[in-house]
This record gives sequence, structure tokens and C-alpha cells, in this order.
Amino acid sequence: MQTSSIYLQNLTDKDYLKLYYFMSLMRQFENSILNLYRQGRIVGGVYSGMGNEATAIGSAFALDSNDYLFPMHRDSGAHFVKGQNLRTMMLQYLGRADSPTKGRDGSGHYADPILRIYGNISHLGAMIPVAAGVALAIKYRNEKSVVLNYIGEGGSNVGDFHEALAFSSVLKLPLILIIENNQYAYSTPVYKQTIARQFSDRAIGYGIPGVTIDGTDVLEVYSVCKEAVERARRGKGPSIIESVTMRMQGHAAYDDAWYVPKSELEKWRQKDPIERYESLLFDKKILNESIKNEILNKINSEIQDALNFALNAPLPKPSEDLFKVFLEKD
Repeated sequence: MQTSSIYLQNLTDKDYLKLYYFMSLMRQFENSILNLYRQGRIVGGVYSGMGNEATAIGSAFALDSNDYLFPMHRDSGAHFVKGQNLRTMMLQYLGRADSPTKGRDGSGHYADPILRIYGNISHLGAMIPVAAGVALAIKYRNEKSVVLNYIGEGGSNVGDFHEALAFSSVLKLPLILIIENNQYAYSTPVYKQTIARQFSDRAIGYGIPGVTIDGTDVLEVYSVCKEAVERARRGKGPSIIESVTMRMQGHAAYDDAWYVPKSELEKWRQKDPIERYESLLFDKKILNESIKNEILNKINSEIQDALNFALNAPLPKPSEDLFKVFLEKD
């Protein structure tokens, strides 16, 4: 892991432990969601970000509270870093009446304007023009905020990607786009998607910075994203960051990823982002068994509290399901 950037030098031991907490929280939360799906308590799509924790956490950790987050369905940890609480997330996944979407949707399809989180659109590429629109509004208002948006390597092959990047680059909008290259667009491997050596090479066509990073290294992710965020905040325009990682489970809970060679999964398993980071923290004497157990016990307690809260929360009334689908004006 690289530890030389000025942004890493500004991290305290407390920050290092926060990164570990959020990465562990993301994995344990998603494991609990998968268990609920298998128990029949959650319906619809359930998506795992296992293997993607360093990307989601490291990138969101580079943001300030006044910045905007456009996460995808494998970025639950980014929600937590941005300030979303476990109870709200559990209400959303369990389709409760008090969830952000009032039980009409699950997963990450929700917005929280107070936290400046705007969840994914199922046609993922369509998020990028929306994020660019928010970045344009920021520029018109002379704000110092930035927009962090994510897209998969598969989603980066659609027209929305090009249109939004061409638009953002010309106007020097404060947009950072992370391409989560997790090797498979559903079941299509990278080599069947593009002949380019790396997805960040596309940045040169827009005249903006593009960099490829190790998506399993949370410190590298944070450092590079922080640099792009501060560049955008200074009015220097957008950046593309390709985070190379691996989707360690199928596209969704119903998919057993039979199309992924077992040898490939095993290779990536050796680069588990949480285990790598945990080892580094032990080496730096920032983490020990006592602190680790304290953090993991805290996470387990928080997840259990959120689960109990959501399970006891009311479901939406059937009579309301067909109403208020569109946003109403006050």
C-alpha cells in the first residue's frame, strides 16, 4: 500500500480506524441483507459489494458534508460514510413505510437531499448526466461543492457516459467519475467489452485527467480521490478514476457466478481489501485484537439494532401503493 501522499500524511490514527470501521460495516451490513433475502424477508434485487469495500469507502471518505454523492448498487458503504444511518438503510431494504421510498422500492434507489445522496438509476449510465447537471448547478451557484459519481466498467460503454463527460469537460464542471472495473458486466468479462488497455485512457479524449488505481487498496483510493476532489473544488474540472477490483459474488443474490473461473476468484481473494488493510493497521500498531473486537462488536450491535427496528416498523398500506409514486409539491 502506498502511504506517501500529502493527503495520507494528514490522516490521524482515528481516521485510519474510521476507514476500517466503515469497510467492516459495509461487509457485515451486506451479509445481513443477503441473509434476510435468503430468509424471504427481502424481495427484489439484492446486490453485494464484497471486494469493493475499499473503493466505496476510500472514495466517499474524500468528500465533505456539502458534497454530492451518486452511488451505485454496490456502494452501500459510501452511504454510511456520507452520514446515512443503519436504521434508515435497513428500513429501505425491508420496504417499510417509513423508509425513504415509503416501501415502494428497495436497494439503493432512494435520495436523501439533506445528506446530498442521490441513489442509483437502474439504467446506471443515466446517472452520469444527472450528476453532471448537479455539477452545473454548483457552478452556477458559485458553490465549492463537488459531485462524486460511480459507474461500472460495463455502464461506461453507453452513450450517456460520453455525453456527460464531453459536457462536463468543456464546462469544467466539478464532477469526479469513478469507473468500478470489477471485471464483469453481469456475466460479460472485460475483454469482451473493450480492446482498450484501461478504461481511464478514455479521459484523454475529453482533455481531463484519468488514472487507474488498485481498487482493493483503501488508502490509494482515498488519496487519488481526494486529489481529484480538491482539483474539482478549485474549478479545474472533472476527472476519471478507474478503480480495478473484483466482484466477488454474482451480479445479484440469485446469481451464483458460474461464469467466473474459480481460479480468478481465488486470485482476487488473496487481495481481500479488508484483510489487506487490517494487516497494515496491525503493522502500524494502530489496530490490535482488543480494538478490532471492540469495533466488530460495535458493528454487530448496530446492525442488530437496525434490524430489530426495521422488522418492527410498519409495512406500507396496500391502498397507498399506487399513489404518490411521483414527487408531490408541498
